[in-house]
Amino acid sequence: MGQSPDNLSSDIKKLPAALLYLSNESCNICKVLRPQVEKLLRDEFAKMKFIYVDVNKAPELAAQFSVFTIPTVIAYFEGKEFFRKARAFGIAELAAELQRPYDLLFK
Repeated sequence: MGQSPDNLSSDIKKLPAALLYLSNESCNICKVLRPQVEKLLRDEFAKMKFIYVDVNKAPELAAQFSVFTIPTVIAYFEGKEFFRKARAFGIAELAAELQRPYDLLFK
């Protein structure tokens, strides 16, 4: 996936489902949460593409996606933002939010 704002937006629009995870390497919560989110997608939402963005290395992406706090996850279905979660959210909460649109699209 491209990491310029235009490329990333274009790539997301081409995917049936994507989860954009924005954080940075110095965020301790982000470090703990990221592997859990990746595991959730692998185990329960395998057709959803995981996209990681380090906001310190790509601040223009954080600006484009209006991300002001980390971690932030943005769920896209058929190229459109469906929901976003920022800072304090749990894996069960994320799974519950993803389940219905994912099932409608893939089942």
